[in-house]
Amino acid sequence: MIQQIISKSYKNAKKIPLNKDSKFIFFSDCHRGDNSYADDFANNSNIYYHALRNYYEKDFTYIELGDGIELWENLFFNEIFEAHKNDFLLMRKFHLKKRLHMIWGNHDMSLKSEKKSTKLLDSYFDKITGTNKDLLKGLTFNEGIILEPEGFDKNILLIHGHQADFYNYVWWKWSRFLVRILWKPLQIIGIKDPTSPAKNFKELIKVERRLKKWILANNNQMVIAGHTHRPRFPEPNELPYFNDGSCVHPRSITGIEIVDLKISLIKWHIISKKDGTLQIVKSVLEEPREIALYLK
Repeated sequence: MIQQIISKSYKNAKKIPLNKDSKFIFFSDCHRGDNSYADDFANNSNIYYHALRNYYEKDFTYIELGDGIELWENLFFNEIFEAHKNDFLLMRKFHLKKRLHMIWGNHDMSLKSEKKSTKLLDSYFDKITGTNKDLLKGLTFNEGIILEPEGFDKNILLIHGHQADFYNYVWWKWSRFLVRILWKPLQIIGIKDPTSPAKNFKELIKVERRLKKWILANNNQMVIAGHTHRPRFPEPNELPYFNDGSCVHPRSITGIEIVDLKISLIKWHIISKKDGTLQIVKSVLEEPREIALYLK
């Protein structure tokens, strides 16, 4: 069944052209919350905002690979919006320039419903003016996106990755219930959700194995995913499975860039300068490599 689920995601994926002038940044697993003790994103919000603003100023297209909004632990989106308003307004700038594409993951799977995404994200209430203002009006969430590189027969599949995780795809409503009722309160005393591949190494390995099985069965189809929170960047002679990591690493976020038909793995993090001041910087974890190496 898992292989069929991934194949269906590929078949129904939205298509976006990719050429030498394209510039893409991929982040996933922000898990934006309400700035409470359970909001894993809160500690990295400044890093994320600085990074995303940098990409906006450099004319990148932003593709978020799922789990951007933590709708399992939080019942009310307005609390999430108020906690991370600057991020959503920056995403609106991308959206207005048609440079924003969103994929839903398991933690924001309810956004696959156009009615639900419209209700939550089309507009927001501005407390200063006392009026409703447009936010991400008209934005649609996709299960998968296909990048079609110019001059190549093969393409690149973008998914969240929970398609390879039966418990968090088919039984996602049950998983959401357990997270809200059981695992969120237990976070206070340090007990982690064992069903999450990001917090359970055995589950992580299973998800990666299923994704790689599908890649192998589909003519070494190149895939970029999230979900596991573990960055992956294969050698050209390995199966072309990439993972952008997450935005909830300790004091850092990771992502994948595609520029000039080259792909790289990057990290934004905080460093301490000699004078004691802190600075947000970007490090390249895996140097840019030609996409052509992975599309053979």
